[in-house]
Amino acid sequence: MVPASQPWIRWSWVNSHLHLLRSDLWEHLQLTLLAVGFGLLITFVLAALARAWRPLEGALLALTGTLYAVPSLALLALLVPFTGFTTLTAEIALVSYTLLILLRNLLAGLDAVPGDVRDAALGMGFSRWRTFTRVELPLALPALFAGIRVAMVTTIGLVTVTSLIGEGGLGELLLDGFNRTFRTEEVVAATLVVALALATDLVLVAAERLLTPWTRRTA
Repeated sequence: MVPASQPWIRWSWVNSHLHLLRSDLWEHLQLTLLAVGFGLLITFVLAALARAWRPLEGALLALTGTLYAVPSLALLALLVPFTGFTTLTAEIALVSYTLLILLRNLLAGLDAVPGDVRDAALGMGFSRWRTFTRVELPLALPALFAGIRVAMVTTIGLVTVTSLIGEGGLGELLLDGFNRTFRTEEVVAATLVVALALATDLVLVAAERLLTPWTRRTA
């Protein structure tokens, strides 16, 4: 139980642990970027397969939906016997939770590409792969960015759970503060997680505006 006299933030502790906070914040961001990055690579492959053979789309969405529905603690418990208390275990779990969000948004963006644009590209001699990468993907960027924003913010939250296997970034501070009933660690870690999520979302909004200028002209 937390003593009533304990302050919510002990600034002397914060000042003496700035190096630890920076290290945990950087680890948290690295775990997030790796998860979303690998999730995007897998999503592009899955989306290309779904476009090449449309009946596969429903099965892929069902599979990624099943992975998303598995509770994070249960998934980590299932992975640990095979991959141990490692970064690989954390990343497998984190990547699996990005796939449904990214794939669903990317496919929605691809479905919104006008058919006459696709037909015009094929009529100009573009192969199906070139049409997919040079025409359809760029036009699907707004929908994909929406998925990336959700996946990034979601993953930033989920990274805290991986502290249970020693790979949680700021989650390790949260867990340590909880175990020691030390409010400062809990408050500082939670605040940094929220700040990281907000900052990341703002950066992605700016990147989307930069990479999709046509959406501003048509707004």
